[in-house]
Formats: sequence, C-alpha cells, structure tokens
Amino acid sequence: MSKTIGVLALQGAFAEHLHVLSRLGINGQEVRLPEQLAQVDGLIIPGGESTTIGKLAVAYGLMTPLRQFAQHKPVWGTCAGAIFLSKDARREQPLLGVMDITVERNAFGRQVASFETDLYIPALSIINAQNPPYHAVFIRAPLIEAVHGTAHSLATLPDGRLVAAQQGHLLATSFHPELTQDDRFHRYFLHLIG
Repeated sequence: MSKTIGVLALQGAFAEHLHVLSRLGINGQEVRLPEQLAQVDGLIIPGGESTTIGKLAVAYGLMTPLRQFAQHKPVWGTCAGAIFLSKDARREQPLLGVMDITVERNAFGRQVASFETDLYIPALSIINAQNPPYHAVFIRAPLIEAVHGTAHSLATLPDGRLVAAQQGHLLATSFHPELTQDDRFHRYFLHLIG
C-alpha cells in the first residue's frame, strides 16, 4: 500500500519538499486544514518563519489536531519546523511542544550568515551503507541547544553543536534537506513511517 506524506503548507518551503517526494515517487499532499491530516501517513513541517507558522496553525485550528497526529504518526520539522515541534524555543510563540528539545532561533545569525557544510550522520547508513557525508544547507538556522528525555542527537557540526535530533517517530533538522539533491533524509523519514 502506498503512503501519502503531508507537508504543512501554511508558509515556507513546502513546495520544495513536495518536489523531493514527487522525485521519490511518493504521493505528497499539501496540508492546511485539520481534516486533511486524516489523509496522510506522516507530516513534514517545512522551513519558513516559525512564529508565522505557529500563528497560522492557531488561526486554522490546527494546534490540537497536529499534537494528536504527532502522538501516533511520524512528523519531521526542518529549520522553522524544528522550532515549531520543540517544547522550548526560549521565547513566547505558539509551539506544538511535542518534541523534547530546546531550540535557539537564528543561532547562526542573519541571512548573510547562512552556510553549507558536510555532516557525518551515522543514522543515514540504513539508507546508504556507504554513508557519504551529507551536504547540509543552513539558512537563518536554529540550533538544537539540548535534547531531553528520549530525544537524542542525530547530527552535529564539527564543533559539536547539535543540528539534528530524533525522538521515536519525531525528527528535527536545523538544515534544509529539501534544497539539496541528496534525498537520504527524506528516505530516512519514509523509513520511520514504515
């Protein structure tokens, strides 16, 4: 049975994630309303502006349905999506609060401080046994300051700062896998869906 992956399409880079899913032959669906969550097997929350995503989720009545969805089905937040998933973003803004991570917004500075770097991500060896370095794109990226409870690190920068985490079927990345040709992170998320 084929899976359908939802991409929260309130604001941000949702079209880029849908493009990667299409390239992988996966049915992707924009999600804007609570009832659309019933039609998907997993959900990607894209990069964008986390405060705006949160305010729009409140306005569309999505906060409780998204929290309920995340209790049972895989959810992956990239950049702003990782902030939105977190329990603590060190400021007042609407958060789903489903992932036991503390996030620092814009940790690397403004847009001009955006950068790209290669990361070694052991978890991706289940997708490609040779597991070459993963080229990660950071744009006004958050930093995962800390993981708590059952959340754990998936990737760090060479200086040890945390940029990807997992908690069961929840995934958070500070970077933008949808902006590269390397689809291993999308395939890793599909692996979580099963």
